[in-house]
Amino acid sequence: MTAIIIDGKEIAKKKKMEIIDQVTEMKKQDFTPGLAVILVGDNQASRTYVNSKQKTAKELGMHNVLIEYPSSITEHELLAKIDELNNDEAIHGILVQLPLPAHINETNLIEAISPEKDVDGFHPLNIGRMMTGQDAFLPCTPYGVMVMLEEIGLNLEGKHVVIVGRSNIVGKPAGQLFLKENATVTYCHSKTKDLAVHTKKADIVVSAVGKAGLITADHIKPGAVVIDVGMNRDEQGKLCGDVAYAEVKEKAGYITPVPGGVGPMTITMLMYNTLKSAKNHLNNLQNSNI
Repeated sequence: MTAIIIDGKEIAKKKKMEIIDQVTEMKKQDFTPGLAVILVGDNQASRTYVNSKQKTAKELGMHNVLIEYPSSITEHELLAKIDELNNDEAIHGILVQLPLPAHINETNLIEAISPEKDVDGFHPLNIGRMMTGQDAFLPCTPYGVMVMLEEIGLNLEGKHVVIVGRSNIVGKPAGQLFLKENATVTYCHSKTKDLAVHTKKADIVVSAVGKAGLITADHIKPGAVVIDVGMNRDEQGKLCGDVAYAEVKEKAGYITPVPGGVGPMTITMLMYNTLKSAKNHLNNLQNSNI
């Protein structure tokens, strides 16, 4: 058995075409979705991510603004800028690129962003709405994973999903999204004993811990769906995931590669959330004019 590759690039391409169509329609009403990205300091990885987000927003026809600050900026100054963007009618999505310098409290900044413009899906109000099954901006990476599984036509009801990793950005929200689809979810993490005992029982394994080669063929059962969210560098400096891809793909039913798997979907779902925010804003404007 050789696993079917879930091609994140192709799925993202398809979804971006759908976004372009909707942005084009909105522009006919003289309305353009707007995204603002705040970048603090000169972390090269962060700059690369931001450049990709800016490039994608431009490709989709969105208004996009990059706001750069030196690492010496104060938290007070950043909060003031977020408040300004919250009240900017041309901006529908706001994100602060993480990580931030040590003297700045990330939680304070995330909670300062208006929940209606929180396109990263990190605000406690959006997390709470997601947890209770209400409409919300979903965290982009777990959201992208769900869209990928939807694209391959996988029915999640009754499936056993093992999530390896418990971060607020991926692990925890991913489990909640699977629960919403009536899957049975097991969380594993750094303190879990005998990881393979749990993952071998899974119909779907999602690894998001950032440890190269963590998930081997011995960790999965034949035919399992393996979703690799990890982003690591191997000994040669080559980009790789958490999954020992070469051996696992010979045993899994479906697998995501790194690169080209979940990564492209994360930015695509960020754009989808920005579009959603813009549509909400436009609807509010139209209703207020009735």
